[in-house]
Amino acid sequence: MTLIQLTGVTKTLRGQDEARTILSGVDLTLEPGESVAVLGRSGSGKSTLLSLIGLFDRPDGGQYLLGGKDITRVPERRAAALRSAEFGFVFQRFFLLKHLTALQNVSMALVNGQGWLPRRKRRTTAMEALERLEIGHLARHKPPRLSGGEQQRVAIARALVRRPKILLADEPTGALDTDTGNLVVEALRATTDEGCALVLVTHDRDHAAKMSRVARLTDGVLA
Repeated sequence: MTLIQLTGVTKTLRGQDEARTILSGVDLTLEPGESVAVLGRSGSGKSTLLSLIGLFDRPDGGQYLLGGKDITRVPERRAAALRSAEFGFVFQRFFLLKHLTALQNVSMALVNGQGWLPRRKRRTTAMEALERLEIGHLARHKPPRLSGGEQQRVAIARALVRRPKILLADEPTGALDTDTGNLVVEALRATTDEGCALVLVTHDRDHAAKMSRVARLTDGVLA
């Protein structure tokens, strides 16, 4: 079953000045195990599109189906539950808690949204997520002792620990050097081998080329 289907989605920003159209008639489908890169200039609406997909915002027009169910106008309480159950998020900033170890940072993602898990089970599950990204040996390290690439992989482990169906990554390599960025993108792409669907927003054409599909956002239109 198709995971995500956007049809004719529009989004307009309304401020003190005249309204500005950010997304105009966007169509997008996403299947299990598929990876899609979204390219576009700064201000083209890439992050807005990701925000709509991740249910942090709602479209002004069009339709959004998630697993075949219409969630275009879903209320926030339901949206929060869907974000927790269906999605994982990776951002350019790592948002790690500096006073916690890598293992504790990942374990925190299991406190909410997964029902009650015993502490030992949370630690075991979090450790498995770190090992999947080949950083299990850094489990006891706190973020200040980790490199940028290591911190980003901890953030990815935190996003994956709940086994999401859809992973949304917004410029996850923007603060990393080329070699480290390549490692992180490959780690993201590898999640699709287990059936996770990936949407990667990026400026980097080389990173985009590693995805199964590439879409370009220009003047609010996705092609």
